[in-house]
Amino acid sequence: MEVESLATEMDTAVRVVHLASSLCVKVQEKLRIPSSTNGGGHIKSKDDDSPVTVADWGVQAIVSWVLAEVFGTQNLSIVAEEDTESLSNAESLALLGAISNAVNEALSEAHKYGLPKPDKPLESTEILKAIGRCNSIGGPKGRHWVLDPVDGTLGFVRGDQYAVALALIEDGKVLLGVLGCPNYPVKKECLSNGCNQSGSVSKGCVMYAKKGSGQAWMQPLLPGGGYPESATLLKASAVDDPVLATVCEPVERANSNHLFTAGLANSMGVRKQPMRVYSMVKYAAIACGDAEVFMKFAQSSYKEKIWDHAAGVVIVEEAGGVVTDAGGRKLDFSKGVYLEGLDRGIIACSNQVLHEKIIGAVYASWESSSL
Repeated sequence: MEVESLATEMDTAVRVVHLASSLCVKVQEKLRIPSSTNGGGHIKSKDDDSPVTVADWGVQAIVSWVLAEVFGTQNLSIVAEEDTESLSNAESLALLGAISNAVNEALSEAHKYGLPKPDKPLESTEILKAIGRCNSIGGPKGRHWVLDPVDGTLGFVRGDQYAVALALIEDGKVLLGVLGCPNYPVKKECLSNGCNQSGSVSKGCVMYAKKGSGQAWMQPLLPGGGYPESATLLKASAVDDPVLATVCEPVERANSNHLFTAGLANSMGVRKQPMRVYSMVKYAAIACGDAEVFMKFAQSSYKEKIWDHAAGVVIVEEAGGVVTDAGGRKLDFSKGVYLEGLDRGIIACSNQVLHEKIIGAVYASWESSSL
């Protein structure tokens, strides 16, 4: 496929992630108001006890509605994390009302982003329909949009890092990826220690890339909303000595083996403490040169989902980085919702030389560990 043929898809994806990020910023501000213990009713627990907010469902509704308006619904396939089951009962009426308000407030400003907007506010039934449309399971054939509406919901709820992630996959190959990172800091040390960024007009960005273009780009989130006219070319770090590398890993211990990662870093002589960062912001940090390595070794029972990686992988690769499983094989996005057949874990590096060194260290450490 010609890269140029994705112009409309790329443009729409970047614009809708800008719009979705603006919704997230507003919802996160409301979560900081201590009106009750659950963020004023903006948080609900899923069956797995992970928090879901108005932002998760709101972003999914907005992205689904915009994609349907631009590309039509006939062959539109969207793979996304949330469903409408828990929103369809009487106890969720207040939550659905909050989602409707957030969605309609955001869509009323869609014209600022060069996107279509509804003639009148969407009814709750229309919003549920948009959310429910995202029920595809992907697979090896066809074109599928892949969305994680709020990747790193725990970081979002805590006022920390999170990302809006949208990718397009065709016949199992990622064609483009967009990451909205509303809290991405000016200073990289703030990625892991949560510097107070309030009042900083330069906080937040949207990163994006097309497969095969050899370019990844970053645009600022405009404080007052709207679509920026400029973009900055991203370039991953050239640091290829593990001793000098900055390593990212997930915050949560539940789906990442911090002990093995620490032993691996120690065996390579890594001097810096790992940056523990929520969400696909770890990929963003590598793409823009703020970190060199992202390692994740999940428990054997944990299955990686395609929406947690697709957008970040293509952005890192087009910025000059390399992403594989721990055995050095490319990630396979053709098996449906899950990344099947992963060899132990995922390794993302800013360049090929460093990647080869990390993979070698993984093999050596694995043989001597009891993991």
